[in-house]
Amino acid sequence: MTVFPDLAARRAPGAPRPATPDLLRSVFRRHAAGVAVITAPGERPVGFTATSLTSVSADPPMISFGVGTSSSSWPVLAEAGHVGVHVLGEHQRDLAATFARSGADRFAEPTRWRPGPEGVPVLEGVLAWLVCRVVARVPAGDHRLVVAEVVAGDPDGAGRPLLYHEGRFNALRD
Repeated sequence: MTVFPDLAARRAPGAPRPATPDLLRSVFRRHAAGVAVITAPGERPVGFTATSLTSVSADPPMISFGVGTSSSSWPVLAEAGHVGVHVLGEHQRDLAATFARSGADRFAEPTRWRPGPEGVPVLEGVLAWLVCRVVARVPAGDHRLVVAEVVAGDPDGAGRPLLYHEGRFNALRD
């Protein structure tokens, strides 16, 4: 016997859906975002891939990013006085994937990095990087919004930005 779904129960195209975690994920898969890696010093440095990086203020220069409180990086970030922010280039898909992978040794070979200002791990070969002093950690559901003031950086890396869209790392097209 063939069962036909109740056509009246179907959602009309363009009709709103109720707010759920799946709705939010689906909408933001459509939003192309730049890819950054956030790092912090610790007994063992930590880091993670972020697409939530935002410029907050020009004077003083401030940024923000979100971090999940269940992430392995959160316990160190919860206490860190300074963080590193690294804008990745299209040639760094593997690096982005490494820092996005749960349980990975993110600072092992082939990751190239060095201690930077305030002891923050600075990744080599990125388009740009900043070292920032954490000024606030704001509760936001299952995440924290970290607000930080820029103290040093370098905008002079070569290449084009890496983007995240539809669940994949992508490059700009001409």
